[in-house]
Amino acid sequence: MKKLKLFLFLLLLLLATSISCCLEKSQTRVVEIKNYSYQPSIINVSVGTTVTWINEDPVVHTVTATDGDFNSGNLATGEEFNQTFSQPGTYQYQCLIHVSMVGEVVVTADQSGNASANEDAPTVGLKVLAEGFVAPMEFVSAHDGTGRMFVVDQTGLIKIITSDGKQIEEPFLDIRDRMVDISPDYDERGLLGLAFHPDFAKNGRIFVFYSAPLRTGAPDGWSCTNHLSEFTVSKENQNKVNLSSERVLLEVDKPQMNHNGGTIAFGPDGCLYLPLGDGGGANDVGAGHAPDGNGQNTSTLLGKILRINVDSAAYGIPADNPFVGKAGFRPEIWAFGFRNPWRISFDDLGRLFVSDAGQNLWEEVDIVNKGGNYGWNIREGTHCFDPNNPNESPASCTDKGRRGEPLIGPIIEYGHNGRTVVVGGYIYRGKALPELNGSYVFADWSSGFARGDGTLLMASPSQSGLWEVKEIMVAGSPSERANAYIRSLGQDDDGELYLLTSDNAGPKGETGKVYKIIPYAG
Repeated sequence: MKKLKLFLFLLLLLLATSISCCLEKSQTRVVEIKNYSYQPSIINVSVGTTVTWINEDPVVHTVTATDGDFNSGNLATGEEFNQTFSQPGTYQYQCLIHVSMVGEVVVTADQSGNASANEDAPTVGLKVLAEGFVAPMEFVSAHDGTGRMFVVDQTGLIKIITSDGKQIEEPFLDIRDRMVDISPDYDERGLLGLAFHPDFAKNGRIFVFYSAPLRTGAPDGWSCTNHLSEFTVSKENQNKVNLSSERVLLEVDKPQMNHNGGTIAFGPDGCLYLPLGDGGGANDVGAGHAPDGNGQNTSTLLGKILRINVDSAAYGIPADNPFVGKAGFRPEIWAFGFRNPWRISFDDLGRLFVSDAGQNLWEEVDIVNKGGNYGWNIREGTHCFDPNNPNESPASCTDKGRRGEPLIGPIIEYGHNGRTVVVGGYIYRGKALPELNGSYVFADWSSGFARGDGTLLMASPSQSGLWEVKEIMVAGSPSERANAYIRSLGQDDDGELYLLTSDNAGPKGETGKVYKIIPYAG
């Protein structure tokens, strides 16, 4: 009898342990359906996870896989739908009633129950510093000892945020009447860049990059003429630009609305660096694009990083630019082979980081060196590119440009799995967020056009070549993302970082905000 009791005891203990283990491996994730969106819209789970969708809207929605693998049917307010994922893969779904609602479940074979993309990813907070903008594009310091920061709005305005965080209502610069008309639904033209001369505190010189109407003599039917212009600050008011002081240094005609580049920045050498997109459209082909693509064609400025000296009558070509005196090259070119290098920054080591927005499959960030060819449109990131079939990376292609020069690969690359457009940032050297120290902090604009859910990211060098990319989680957000379109990042004199967002994909409304990225206290 004692042996039987001992056997039954051991059997019950074994069953209890087995049940406990099974319970530990069983996982559930909840996705809320509210405000006509899935929150979070993208989740990462392991095999065996059950996802529960709960409709908290006052209207009917569905949860329907795009491949037909699952379908909730109509979910009324308060109703739930459960789906267990037993195989690794990416499962995309949408609401059949409200087709702009889209979501994604990424299932991995990892049994650890990791609910997010990175178990060890840091979490930060966002604190609103300023708001009421339409489409904030840059947040720039004058480095003049005043602590002022300048918000560049795509619509043609620049506003000042004082050192104590107050916004001066009167614009620092207003060039709306000098710009091309931009579409409120979506447009990549506008006021895109601002840079202060290294001796700004003494000479009051600023430089802006903006989209003006197509100039006389430009090709018929093209989109705009982008201007690189110099202004000076009013002698009577240091918070106001003298509009009559404009000196247009460079005009670049563009065939299409998109791919303008935009960020301008002075390097540690005192020269001004200007990134220009390939002209727009798609695939670097079509009207206004060279047969071999503007990115590879060195007789055009489009698809290039330019380097110029602004301390001359118009602008000068630095004698040590890589292609000075070389046939077939514009001497302004510092590097080439870019699609839309619209965000650039220098770090404290003098390295030039350039985020180059991708086509259909891959996003990339490059460290750009003198004379380099960065591959577009032969390559997209590290992958081969075929302009006739942009949805598939060819298995092979040349690794050299047309002059035999090597194509330089990116330091960061990621695919369009819940992300669409890379937004360049900065190497972090501030003090508030030690967990980010030495990392390149950047972002992705959104998962798509339906609603803004931009991702904050970080990357650090790795042994494998490409830098390791991790998501930075945003505290207080159900999706752990920004819940808005991320337009840009900014950096102040102390090296601290800021996030610029808006609720609209296009330049309309006044939903634009500037957040300071702060430590998460939770």
